Amino acid sequence: MSETLSRADFVAQVQFNSDGLVPAIAQDAKTGVILMHAWMNAQALALTLETGNVTYWSRSRQSLWRKGETSGHTQRLVEAFVDCDGDTLLLKVDQTGPACHTGAPNCFFRKLAL
Repeated sequence: MSETLSRADFVAQVQFNSDGLVPAIAQDAKTGVILMHAWMNAQALALTLETGNVTYWSRSRQSLWRKGETSGHTQRLVEAFVDCDGDTLLLKVDQTGPACHTGAPNCFFRKLAL
């Protein structure tokens, strides 16, 4: 089941936390691989929806950062979803180059040995 929302209705569904942030999961639109997790504030979300260039909020630098602005490893938004509670975003993206700052294809390369 999928519900399609207008941009305004989509943004209205997003529940930012007390710091004004919402977690965003980036997923490769072609392969379904989860690439990374980051945070967005209202401005990062608005810029992403307006430009199609995925923009996040850096908690350590306290500033916006467009994915790939220094590395060239960009993310172009393909689809955006908000979960049922409105407190998490799923961004399906077209990833250029590795998603992780370590150079790994995605940030989830450390696996628990069971």
